[in-house]
Amino acid sequence: MATKTFKGRVVLAGKISGKATVSKHPFNTSGSYMENMFGGRTDAAPCSDANNKELFGKDLSGAILCTTTTVGSTMGGMALMGVKAIGVGPEDQLFSQPLDPMAAAGVLMADIREKQSNVPVDMLDHDFHDLP
Repeated sequence: MATKTFKGRVVLAGKISGKATVSKHPFNTSGSYMENMFGGRTDAAPCSDANNKELFGKDLSGAILCTTTTVGSTMGGMALMGVKAIGVGPEDQLFSQPLDPMAAAGVLMADIREKQSNVPVDMLDHDFHDLP
């Protein structure tokens, strides 16, 4: 198992351990959780963003998401808080670029309101996504 250390900005402190789910494309937060937000699915979180070929159809429940940044609408923060509240949200999130404010709000609200913490780290080293 290869290991590499990166430096980034810790948004919420904690420990990260597990298998990475990686995409070299931005993560569309609300577009990826459509089955959960609008379909009422609570047993899994299959990525419903057809534009992200690396993640489409993969179960994102408990994932350590490694991506460039988040994109999408102002619903992104509520999507993150919502999937954490029903128990199928990401375990942690690692970003090579800055985390957008809406997604950051959702992460913080999940931590404060739902007591569902995760460890987002952004602004990781430039070669973060150059791993095999």
